Amino acid sequence: MSTQQTYTHPKLFKLENGKKLRKLQLAYQTYGKLNANKDNVIWVCHALTANADVFDWWEGLFGENALFNPKEHFIICANVLGSHYGTTSPLSINPVTGQPYYLSFPAISIRDMAGAHKVLADSLGIGTIKLLIGGSLGGQQALEWSITEPARIENLVLVATNAAHSPWGIAFNESQRLAITTDRTFFANKPDGGSKGLKAARSIALLSYRTYAAYNATQVESVNEKTDHFRASSYQNYQGEKLVNRFNAYSYWYLSKAMDSHNVGRGRDSIAAALKLVRANTLVIGIENDFLFPVTEQQYLAEHIDGARFAVIHSDYGHDGFLIETDTLTNLIGNFIRESAKNKIVKLHKTA
Repeated sequence: MSTQQTYTHPKLFKLENGKKLRKLQLAYQTYGKLNANKDNVIWVCHALTANADVFDWWEGLFGENALFNPKEHFIICANVLGSHYGTTSPLSINPVTGQPYYLSFPAISIRDMAGAHKVLADSLGIGTIKLLIGGSLGGQQALEWSITEPARIENLVLVATNAAHSPWGIAFNESQRLAITTDRTFFANKPDGGSKGLKAARSIALLSYRTYAAYNATQVESVNEKTDHFRASSYQNYQGEKLVNRFNAYSYWYLSKAMDSHNVGRGRDSIAAALKLVRANTLVIGIENDFLFPVTEQQYLAEHIDGARFAVIHSDYGHDGFLIETDTLTNLIGNFIRESAKNKIVKLHKTA
């Protein structure tokens, strides 16, 4: 298996807003071995509160006997900029002050996250990425990277994501941040600051990730006499506590702000023009009952990325289906990889 490694960037890392980070640290995990041709790299961009251990949180799609396995592939997943699982984040020590950043941490964007991936890939000597994949915020990173470095990405898989974060998604994130700031300890600059607010924020987020059908299937009461202490109430509390026990309010705040910033058209001619810059063979997957990232957003991606394939899956779990419906994803992505390989062979024969 894999253990977490850390890369420390020797240069100043310039953010999109012009600010700079000193001694940028990037935590990452690798699985398998890079082959002699360096053409077996699978790079995974993770979502909001995940970490670099993709074999843990995307089990079924990644694993010893999964589609993406270490016997065939060299798999890399890097913890995103701003997350507290080993990469530079608000809880990291600011080299200038010797104290944790907390709310003095600079604003970051999805483009900055993609820039950090580039820095890590360069440090590892990886020129070409056979397949880049991400869902949700991970898909936003993968898309941005494919636009900024189109020659580096050979195949691209985007799941339940978009070209620009929607007003709907931003409103959900702002509601979560409002919940965090009602907890005044958030402004106390301590590692567990804002924990009660984070718990409430997670409860809000979960409603955007799931569906009516999912709650009806798992949280419905077995008796008619209850007037309090409902299963759905306990579930929201449990999920909130679960996140508080493994994450922090400061990273959550900054990562949600980064998600809001996602717009591939920023500084470019337009969103549509930016998508035309993607050169990778692309598969876009939507979830038909995704409440947070509706299928229309994935349709837009597929329509504007040249030659992109488009597929829709159903999941009672809504947006969270990208983490759960791994059998369906395995079939779709496996077929896409096989088709891409055949097309590559055909092109080679034509140019020979």
